[in-house]
Formats: sequence, C-alpha cells, structure tokens
Amino acid sequence: MTVPRDSNGPLRIGLVSGPMVAIPPPAYAGTERIVAVLVNELARRGHDVTLIGPADSQVDCKIVPTIDQALWSSGMSGDPTPYIEVTIERAWSVAHRFEVIHSHLDTLSFSFARHSPVPVLHTLHGRLDMPGVPELLDEFQDIPLVAISESQRRWWPKNNWVATVHHGLPLEDAPFSERAGGYLAFVGRIAREKGVEAAIELARSVNLPLHMAAKVHEEDEKRLFAAVVAPAIDEGIVRFEGELATNQRDELLAGALATVLLGAWPEPFGLVAIESMATGTPVIARRAGALPEIVDHGLTGFLVDDVDEARFAVRGVATLDRRLVRRTALERFSVGRMVDEYEAVYQRMAADASLQPSARRRADEPVSIVGYPSTSAHDDRAAIVDATSDSATRPAVRARS
Repeated sequence: MTVPRDSNGPLRIGLVSGPMVAIPPPAYAGTERIVAVLVNELARRGHDVTLIGPADSQVDCKIVPTIDQALWSSGMSGDPTPYIEVTIERAWSVAHRFEVIHSHLDTLSFSFARHSPVPVLHTLHGRLDMPGVPELLDEFQDIPLVAISESQRRWWPKNNWVATVHHGLPLEDAPFSERAGGYLAFVGRIAREKGVEAAIELARSVNLPLHMAAKVHEEDEKRLFAAVVAPAIDEGIVRFEGELATNQRDELLAGALATVLLGAWPEPFGLVAIESMATGTPVIARRAGALPEIVDHGLTGFLVDDVDEARFAVRGVATLDRRLVRRTALERFSVGRMVDEYEAVYQRMAADASLQPSARRRADEPVSIVGYPSTSAHDDRAAIVDATSDSATRPAVRARS
C-alpha cells in the first residue's frame, strides 16, 4: 500500500534553466531572473532544490551542471539548440531524484515532460504564436503548463493549464522617487517587437529625451540599432546606456517621467512594467498582450492604442500618485505571492504522482543498464554538486566561442 506524502511537507524540486544566462543573471534577462527568485525562495522555505543549469550559476542550492559557462558570458553567439539538448539530457538523467521538475525551457522540453518518470511542469515564458509553436501545443495537450498571463493562454483552451501565475520579484528595495523626472525610459532589447521605433517617435513628438537601457546582442538587434537608434542618438533624442546592472537600471527607471512599452506584439508578461511601477514611475503601455493585466489604466499608468494616444498619456502621467503606483506594484507582484502559487501547483503534482508509483523510481534507486554496473546511469556526467563548495567538480559542456 502506498503511503500518501505530507501535502504540506518539503519537496525535492528540480528547476531547469537554459544555457544562455547564469542564475542569477548578471544583466538583462527575464526568464532567468524568475528562476533565480524561485530557487532562492523555495530553498529558504525548506524544499530540497536543485538547479539544472549553467555551472557558473551562483545559487544557494545544489547544481546539476549543464554547461561550463553560460553562453552569453562566454561570447558564444548563434544557434543554442545543441546546448539546450544537453540541458534536457542532463535533466532526464537525474529526473528520478525529484518529486517535481519545473522546466523553464519553454516548448523545447515538451517530450521530456510527456515521458519523464516524474511530473514535469512547464512555465511558458515566451510568445506562443511563433511558427511551429501552435502545432506543438496541439500535440502536447496532456502535459501540465503554467501561463504567465491570461492573455498568453487564451487561444489554447484545450491544453492542460494548471495555473496562471503572474511573475513576482523582490521589489521592496527598488529606489523610489516621488517627483516625476524629465525624460522617458525604455528598458529591454533592441527589437522591433519591443516598440523601439515607436518609443523614439514618441520622444521626438513630445520633445523629451529617451533614456534607453537595452541589450544589443543578436545580429538583428545590431542591425536595428544601426538603422534606428544610432541616428536618434546623433539627433540628440536618445541617450543610450547599454545593458545596466540592476541597481543602475532601477535608478534610471526611478528618475523617469514614465517608462514606455509600445511594442505592438502579444507581450506574454512584461517584467519591465512591474519594475518601473515599483520605483513609483508609471508605465505608458500599448494595449496588447498581458499589459492590460499588469497596468491599471489611470492608476499605475496608461494603456494606449498608438503613438498618438501615447502623447495624451505623457501629458497626464505626471498627475498620477507615484506612491500609490509603487504600493500597488509591491502588493500585486511580490515574490511571496508568486512562490505561494507555484508551491501549491508543485504539491498537487507531487500528490498525483504518488498515486502512480509504477511510473516513478524512488529517489535513491539506481538505474540498471544491461552490460553496466547497477549505478546511476549518468553519475559521471551529471553529478549533483553543492554550489557553495569551492572543491566541487562540475563536469559540464564547454561552449566554443
């Protein structure tokens, strides 16, 4: 007879992160910042947490190393697919050690979720309308998914959405400015879908400088920078800051009149919006994707349909109560609230899995492979190491730069 597990007890949780950025990320990142928050808070709550990700991550938990150094920091560019496949293989090789695995590889590890011996949860961080993604969602309607907004999941009602969990960040220490600044802020990537051209057009039309803290890494980002941003810098409209560390980025946001998010695309969430609001700076956002779920029109910012409406928003944004903007953001998008919601999902999944013991291996049960000793199948390649140990050996893939 199977003994039910304590539904409120600590869990053995594996968190899978991609090879591009270490945890926590040193500069611009979205998904990896959420992974860092989950790792640290779940460990603080007493769960046995393991990160399956880059070996140069600095986390307070064990690591199954997937790559010796995160790709962006190693200088590697190009197709990361082989390194993502290594990540999935490492996760698969140690899956039996966990009660729940939480993948942050978007759709790339769907097959792993279907065939894993333990439950695998996916949080989908990206847009779901890209080529091939709808077909994947149609095929994998059985695997448990978390959406980061209601907007993100609305076209796939038949999939196994176990929750919608808005992101949360440790926003309490964000700098705060009660006085509205004299410039507009843009934080993110130099990408067309992020509304770079619209932000520059708005700044030009209202005669305000636009301070941009943005990543320019991929080739298409470099081309857009040369075609659109560089001329605006020469014109004196844009002050380009490059990628900023968290403290510097938050100071830039706190000093702005408003932060602009004018991309005409289905934004799955919008971390920049909550970070800006936490500093007291309202957001002027296009009414697209998840932003209507995040920005309270007339309270924490304004929702607009085009650049013309954004001009009206610039005129009215200084009248908003910046203390109320900050308080609303801290209440709605806290780490505690986000992790509470994920914890509830983990507990449900672990309880369901415990009813099917034949589909799972005990955490201490060795893998038996014909012709080889009865030991863990990949212990030599996917050893769990203590991230805090200086002497730990981290066997991992080294990227070619």
